[in-house]
Amino acid sequence: MPRLATQLGGGRLFVKRDDCTGLALGGNKARQLEFYFGRAQAAGADTVMITGAVQSNYVRMTAAAAAKLGMASIVQLEERVAGMGEDYHTSGNVLLDHLFGADIRHYPDGEDEEGADASLADIAAEVKRNGGTPFIIPLGPNHPPRGALGYVVAAGELLDQAREMGIAMDVAVIPSGSGHTHAGLLFGLRMLGSSARVAGICVRRDKVVQRQRILNLTREIAVLLGRPPLVGDDDVWLVDDHLAPGYGRPGPTTLEAIKLAARCEGLLVDPVYSGKALAGLIGLIKGGDLLPESNVVFVHTGGMPAAFAYRDLLAPLL
Repeated sequence: MPRLATQLGGGRLFVKRDDCTGLALGGNKARQLEFYFGRAQAAGADTVMITGAVQSNYVRMTAAAAAKLGMASIVQLEERVAGMGEDYHTSGNVLLDHLFGADIRHYPDGEDEEGADASLADIAAEVKRNGGTPFIIPLGPNHPPRGALGYVVAAGELLDQAREMGIAMDVAVIPSGSGHTHAGLLFGLRMLGSSARVAGICVRRDKVVQRQRILNLTREIAVLLGRPPLVGDDDVWLVDDHLAPGYGRPGPTTLEAIKLAARCEGLLVDPVYSGKALAGLIGLIKGGDLLPESNVVFVHTGGMPAAFAYRDLLAPLL
């Protein structure tokens, strides 16, 4: 991203285009869903179920993957962002959920992962009574993080691509929400012997709470793979300077990042995940935390359909 680097005072910036993963307008969830849908198919499931925010990219891609594989999808949308208007509830990812044929349910509490999973289990029981075979992609942390394995694999892909370009990746910058992408990439890099740092930009929780979540996930990944716990506390680098005003709400630095990416690189980032992550990258450069000679890779996790649901909040850019 040479023009953006110049705008920020120099440096070597690259972007990993995981917004272009080839399913339903792309995003990081394609890599995670490979492992869940593989397990669902192995179990003979005909219905896949998931919970997410109203504008969840994960939900959108789950509904699309189910359609592609000839399976039904039941998606439970939870209210994580209060006070949003009609666009938020009808446009963007919600519009696509309907287009992919998802059976859409609702859950009122956006901060109750265990309750949301329990609600989905009740719906699964309903599916079974009607003769179906459901498979639940869990929301809460008390389940094996199979989706994170997608980013263990991605770590190898990223290192191979950097090698082909003749660069040594020093830092990867990534949004840190559920933690599966962040933890998977970090574990994968350490498993492959890379000392590259991973800066996780908080998009839902502050860095104190998120740190324990990432550490727990990396330990659970180690168990899944039969590996030693390769990630230590010092490996977990989190930044929460751009979290405010909260999940699903872009602050001034995120809006500025969205504009800079569009006008310097023709690159679109969303107001919930990738926009906040890019704001974090920009903040690290301005704060002197990233050296100009470092090779910095921004992992673009997608999320663009949600931008259309945020028309009012993006209006200041126009």
